[in-house]
Amino acid sequence: MKQKQGIRKNLDKKTSKNTIQNIAKYTGLSFQMLALVLLFVFGGKKLDEYLQLQMPIATLIMSLIGVALAIYVAIKDFISK
Repeated sequence: MKQKQGIRKNLDKKTSKNTIQNIAKYTGLSFQMLALVLLFVFGGKKLDEYLQLQMPIATLIMSLIGVALAIYVAIKDFISK
């Protein structure tokens, strides 16, 4: 009986360690994706101001590029691990 409890404790420790590592990994990934999107939106807004466009075309295009890059980074991270 004691041996089963020892095995369960070891499994619980490994499981909680993996859970913490996964939380840290995916939290970092989400911040990276957010930073990419915000950077491209900010760049698009500045480009719209510089070009003095009536419609925020650069913001729209740059934000879509930022989202596409963020998805690409996430997929690349999922595949590599």
